Amino acid sequence: MIQTIEQLRGLYAPAKERAVKKQLSALDVHCQRYIGLSPFVVISSIGLDQILDASPRGGAPGFVKSVDAHTLLIPDSPGNNRLDTLENIIHTGKMGMLFLIPGMDETLRVNGTACLSDDAADLALCTTEVRAPKLVIKVTVAQAYLHCAKAFMRSKLWDMQSHIERSLLPSMGEMINEQAKMTTPAETQEEMLARYRAEL
Repeated sequence: MIQTIEQLRGLYAPAKERAVKKQLSALDVHCQRYIGLSPFVVISSIGLDQILDASPRGGAPGFVKSVDAHTLLIPDSPGNNRLDTLENIIHTGKMGMLFLIPGMDETLRVNGTACLSDDAADLALCTTEVRAPKLVIKVTVAQAYLHCAKAFMRSKLWDMQSHIERSLLPSMGEMINEQAKMTTPAETQEEMLARYRAEL
């Protein structure tokens, strides 16, 4: 078992100069452009109990607003109301993000601190023709860097030939009913998608 940094580092060559120097303390023009084209981000957060959470967020490309080199605004859209991420932000304010662009193998990693804002100006920047958010996650950027394409190349995530048939898994309703030991009829995949569309 690997238990020390020395043991760990002994297994790997030192990081290359480019891998170290690519980390920025603010969003440069390339990072801001990437965020402006991205319709999807995974947000990671941590609570006081040290339990980690990762939550996907999506919208039209550029739904996350880059206010300046140090500030991002993420609108909170309707979800399941567990509020895991939002509660974690209140507790610790620590957050990491992984931005993706469909068809592009490189990703963008951003780390920083966050707070929940209901400031009218912040809400206005994130308001669309569909809705005004109840609040936005306001992120102060501490680190940002572009991540290489290897994971996406290995997984062939965007390759249609690697996509599986949805029928290989039960419907979400069936899986959750079994996990939660519910006795009510399971929502079909079609019913679930129709409900989701009405709430988008």
